Amino acid sequence: MIRSRVEEDDETFFSIALQVAAAEARQGRRTTAEEMRAEVDRARAAKSRGASVPIQLGMPRGNLEGILELREPRLKIKDVVLSNSIVAKITDIVRQQRKRDWLREHDKVPSRRMLFVGPPGSGKTMSAEALAGELNLPLYVIRLEALITRFMGETAAKLRLVFDETAKRRGVYLFDEFDAVGGHRTSTNDVAEMRRVLNSFLQFMEEENSTDSLVICATNHPAMLDRALLRRYDQVLEFEAPTSAQIKQIIVRNLKPVKIERIAWKQIAEAAAGLSQSEIVRATDDAVKTAILEERDLLTADDILTRIKERHEMREAFMEKRASS
Repeated sequence: MIRSRVEEDDETFFSIALQVAAAEARQGRRTTAEEMRAEVDRARAAKSRGASVPIQLGMPRGNLEGILELREPRLKIKDVVLSNSIVAKITDIVRQQRKRDWLREHDKVPSRRMLFVGPPGSGKTMSAEALAGELNLPLYVIRLEALITRFMGETAAKLRLVFDETAKRRGVYLFDEFDAVGGHRTSTNDVAEMRRVLNSFLQFMEEENSTDSLVICATNHPAMLDRALLRRYDQVLEFEAPTSAQIKQIIVRNLKPVKIERIAWKQIAEAAAGLSQSEIVRATDDAVKTAILEERDLLTADDILTRIKERHEMREAFMEKRASS
């Protein structure tokens, strides 16, 4: 315990302190245990108001360099527009992670393996970042182009390194576009090597992890995933395209530094229907930049509608290109 303080390893210090609190509770000294827990919670909360990542933060090195991309989380849950059910699930995950030492006192572990499913731009990656931000943990994004290789056994070996890192360094680890790894093992266009990779992933997901690092897999195509994956996840969160009320909320949150005149939000919502959260954010951002360059401090409905129309045109052009290729 003294060594952890000398080395400024706060997480280890807090963990040992909570173990002492648990021992006190088992001896019947509940008041002392509760006081110790409260002090740890207070210290963690105070530290979270300082540096954005209060735990030991390091860039991936050695064999992991190029596979893990370190991102400093800049979002919290309040910064992402989500449905009430998604917010409730994420809030529950955060509470379990914050109280993970309490759960382990009773031989329980916090939820740490999540599957995010939903259309592109629906907030999956932003939610992973918000989770890291709420927990003051680093966000590591697994770069699949560096993970997956054509050499026998190499992909599974790299995957082993990633999961070893989750056990050594507490953080949030995001497998984006996960269907590239988790596709059906019986898929006709699959190869034996990728089946072995998926089997390795399933095995690694079952392993104990004392750091309680969060592993988040995100996919736009849940139907492509192997069914055996479902029982490996503690939570499956389904993201959807924004509703009319959420479209207004997204636009309002991204207006700074300008304001918007009184407009018919129903018209805006109808125009933006079918667009993802990220597309609406970009449309709003483009409208704001135009107003800044034109030295205006007020946006009009036409400003927003024009940029929303552009996003629809971009989507249609992309779909036509895919259809012709």
